[in-house]
Amino acid sequence: MSSERLSGHFSVDDSARRIRNYRFAEERLTRVLGGWIAVTPELPAKLLFGRHVWDCAQHTDAWGRRLPELRAPAQQSEPANDAMVAFMRLLESPEGPRQTLERIVGVYTVLKPHLVTLYARNLGAANAVYEPPTRRILARCLEEERRHAAAGAIVLRRLGADSNAQHRVAEWQRRLLDALDKAGGVTGDATGALVDETLLGVTPETVAPDLVQTPPDFDPTVLPADLAAAVDAHRKALETADARGVMGWVAPDAQAAVDAAFATLVGGMTATRVVGLAAIGRQQMVKLRVEGARVGGLVQVRWTPTSSGWRIIAAELVSTEPASAAP
Repeated sequence: MSSERLSGHFSVDDSARRIRNYRFAEERLTRVLGGWIAVTPELPAKLLFGRHVWDCAQHTDAWGRRLPELRAPAQQSEPANDAMVAFMRLLESPEGPRQTLERIVGVYTVLKPHLVTLYARNLGAANAVYEPPTRRILARCLEEERRHAAAGAIVLRRLGADSNAQHRVAEWQRRLLDALDKAGGVTGDATGALVDETLLGVTPETVAPDLVQTPPDFDPTVLPADLAAAVDAHRKALETADARGVMGWVAPDAQAAVDAAFATLVGGMTATRVVGLAAIGRQQMVKLRVEGARVGGLVQVRWTPTSSGWRIIAAELVSTEPASAAP
C-alpha cells in the first residue's frame, strides 16, 4: 500500500456545501443575464449577456449533478448567508435602460472575477486522487469565467470611456465589493483578496475574437471644420441650458420647430454627443445623442450653410427613453 496521505482541505460535507454556494451564484447569474438582455439597449452589452448566459446555465447544471456523488440532494443551490443574498440583490438592482455600465461592472468586474479567484483556489486545494470530478468541473468553470471576465472588460472599456462613466464604474464596483466582503464572498468564508487579478489569466485581446464585432463609434472629426465648430457651440449651449446660445444657431423661421424638438429633453441636460452624419445636397443632417437627468434621446438636426455661417433649419426628435439614476 502507498504511504501517501490522501488528504485535501475539504470534507465531503464541506465540498457539497461549497458546491451549493457556487451553484447559487451561477444560477442567479443565469437568471439575471437572461433578464438583462431585453432591457439593455447597447448592442455590445446585449450580445455579451446573450453569449454567456448559456455557459452560466451549464455551470449551474454541472454543479447540481455533482452533488449526489457527495451524498447530497441534486440540483440544490444555497447562499452562504443572508449577506450573500443581499449582495446578489444589489448586483441585480440596475434594471433601467441607462444602467448598462452598472450591470457590466457587477457581473464582469466583481462577481465573475471573484468566482475565478474562488475556483482557482479550490482547484489548488482539491485532492487530485479522490476529487477528480470536482477538479474537472472547477477547471471548466475556471477557464470559461476567465474568458467571460476578459470579454466583459472589452465591452466595459468601450462603453465607459468618458470620465463620468469611469466615476460611475468605480463607485458601483466599490459598493459591490463592500457588500461581497460583508458576506465573506460566495462561500461565506473567503480569505485574502476577494478578486485576485493575478489569477484571471486571460487578456482581453485573447478573447476579442469571441465577441460579435459591432460597427465603430461615429467619428465626429469627419464633420467639416466650420460645421464642427458650429455643432460644438450648439451642443455646449444645450448642456449649459443657454437658451439664447441655443437659438443663436437656429434660423429665425425654424425656431418654433427646433424648440419643440428639444422641448421633451430640456431640464437637467447633462451631455450631448454626435453619433451620426448624413449629407443632403449642401445641407448636413447631424444626429445628436442627448443625455439628461430625467430623459435621454436622439435628435436629428439639419444644418445649412448661409451667408452668416451654418444655421439649423430643422430638427426632429427621433426617440426618447427614461433616465434611470445610477444607484
